[in-house]
This record gives sequence, structure tokens and C-alpha cells, in this order.
Amino acid sequence: MVFFSNPLNQYLSHKSEIDFAISNVLKRGKYILGEETKNFEIEFAKFIDAKFAVGVANGTDAINIALVACGVGYGDEVITVSHTAVATISAIEISGAVPVFVDIDPDFFTLNPQKIVQAITKKTKAIVIVHIYGQAADLAPILEIAAEYNLRVIEDCAQAHGATYQNRKVGNWGDISCFSFYPTKNLGAIGDGGAVVTNNKELADKCLLLRQYGWKERYVSKIKGWNSRLDEIQSAVLRVKLRYLESDNKKRNKLALLYFEHLQNIEKIGLPKTRESCSHVFHLFVIRIKERSQLIEFLKKKGIDTLIHYPFPVHLQEAYINNNNPVNLKETESAAMEVLSLPMYPELSESEVIKVSKDIIHFYES
Repeated sequence: MVFFSNPLNQYLSHKSEIDFAISNVLKRGKYILGEETKNFEIEFAKFIDAKFAVGVANGTDAINIALVACGVGYGDEVITVSHTAVATISAIEISGAVPVFVDIDPDFFTLNPQKIVQAITKKTKAIVIVHIYGQAADLAPILEIAAEYNLRVIEDCAQAHGATYQNRKVGNWGDISCFSFYPTKNLGAIGDGGAVVTNNKELADKCLLLRQYGWKERYVSKIKGWNSRLDEIQSAVLRVKLRYLESDNKKRNKLALLYFEHLQNIEKIGLPKTRESCSHVFHLFVIRIKERSQLIEFLKKKGIDTLIHYPFPVHLQEAYINNNNPVNLKETESAAMEVLSLPMYPELSESEVIKVSKDIIHFYES
């Protein structure tokens, strides 16, 4: 069986270090907001080349906290994409704001800068940029528009740990950025976890308050906040894995090159594209095909696991559909019908990539 992802193998590859780190947390007896979390925040901020990182409970909370810290609230509008995890939109709505969807670029599946201005109204307060599949959105023109219209920029970096845009890491461009450490991410915990990253001390301080009831001192709420803390065990695990993130991303790139080598001559497959002046960290290896359902079933019979990111655009899902304000997202809806994610993780073997590739070739030749 070729698994789509395998968090267990990642744990096993660093087992002794992770077990030691967890054991130290257990022995110290402080399990919430202790030295592991503080040290991880320092180390992760340094990795992103940013000044501040605030550990939170998960990636959804990270986006919500970032929005609230930026002053986004009830009735405000937030421009973003529908081709994303539901978490992005859920976080916007939890903040009280209204998501305003714009279409994606068909080559890179990210926010199309040319579609932004027409979506801006007097209520628009922010743009949430989703860096998807492992590479950056087209940041420069989006930031220019945001500056012109005085909009806050929040980066959703849940799928792009370590990716760069013009030689600068994502998460270090907007007002504030958000990361998820779900176990299958490029930097994954052994449970839920997230972080907010910024170069703005005022925003960082507000995020610190928001993640724990608005406390500046214990039991005294300076502002209204809630409970969204990254715990000590997850922080300890993440500190171990952070040391290997760059090398793991290189492994992902090596596996991606192997896919390219074997699949490049199949005209019916659209292979991933890398934006100019960007580095890709291949959180996912996403191909684009017309015969998706048939290929999924074929590979399943061969013992190969695949997934679709994402089969249903958020704006078409029952919880978020707005019949009173329909949107034209042609590229988003087209992508949702054709994208397919192949197995991709650092512990995936080259022989497994070759097997997946050969079986795909066999599907098209049969």
C-alpha cells in the first residue's frame, strides 16, 4: 500500500528525539505556556525571519486571532478564495466578518490579483491570501492593492512552511500570517497546533492577549479573549521537527522531480507549476486531469491512496452558499473538478513514487 501521507513514519524517523523531548516536558510538570512554547515561538519566528511568533491551538484559531488583532469584526468584509480548506472561511466567519470570494489563477490555484479591485467595497477590511499546495500566491501585486485601499493583509501559510517568494519566506510579507501544525503539514505536531507570526509588536502583543482570555496578568482580562494555547508537548515535538524542516522540504522537492521525470510526457496530465522567483515546498503534489474519478479507482485497485484538495469549493457548500449573492468563480469551479493530489511526504520512498508514476502511465496507455 502506498499511503497518501504517513505521520507515523515521520514520528518514527525522529522517534528518539521526540520521545526524549516529550519525556522532559512530563518530568518538568508544566504543560501549558512553559519554556517549550516560548522557545518554539522564538525559533519559529527566526525560521520565518520574522520578529514575533505566538503559538495557538490550531490553524483556524490562528486566522481568527489574526483577523481580530487586525481590527476585523462584525459586518466587515474579507476578500479571499473559495479554493481553500474550509478552515480559512470558518475563521473569517467566526471573527464576525463576511468572506468575499474572488477567483483563482488557473496555473497556480492562488488568489488572482486582477480580480481583487472589483470585489472591494466600503466594508472591505482585509485580504486573506492563501498560499496553497506548497507555494506562494502572487504577493507583490496583492500587497500593492492592499496598500492603495488601506487593507490589512493576512497570509494563510498552512500549506507553505518554508516556501519563499522573491527569496523571502512566506509569512513575512503581510501584516500578520497564520500557520497550522496539523500532523500532515510540512511542519506537523502529533495533534493540533498553530501559530501567528508578525513583525508588528502591537499585533503580537494583542495576539498574546487574545489566545488566553485577554490576560496580561493571570485572572485579569485586559480585552476579551478566549482559550487557544499551543501546549508544551506539541511545542516540544515541533521544536524537534523544526530542525529537520528544511531537509524534509528538500526531500519533497526531490520526490517531486521524480514525478516530473516520469509523468512529463503524458499530455493529458497537467503537472504542478512553480511561480517565477518562488520556491515550492510541495506540501501536496497536485496534478490536473479530466479523467479523475477513473484514475482514482484505478490507483486504488493498485494499492495507491490519493486525495482531492479540494473537491467542493467553499462557496458551493451548503453551510456557506449564498443564493442571494451568487459569485462567478469559473476557474475555482473548474479546478475543483480536475485536481488530484498524489502521495507526497518526506518518508515516501523513491520506489513508491516510481510505482505511482508507472501505474498512472499504465492507466493512460491501457
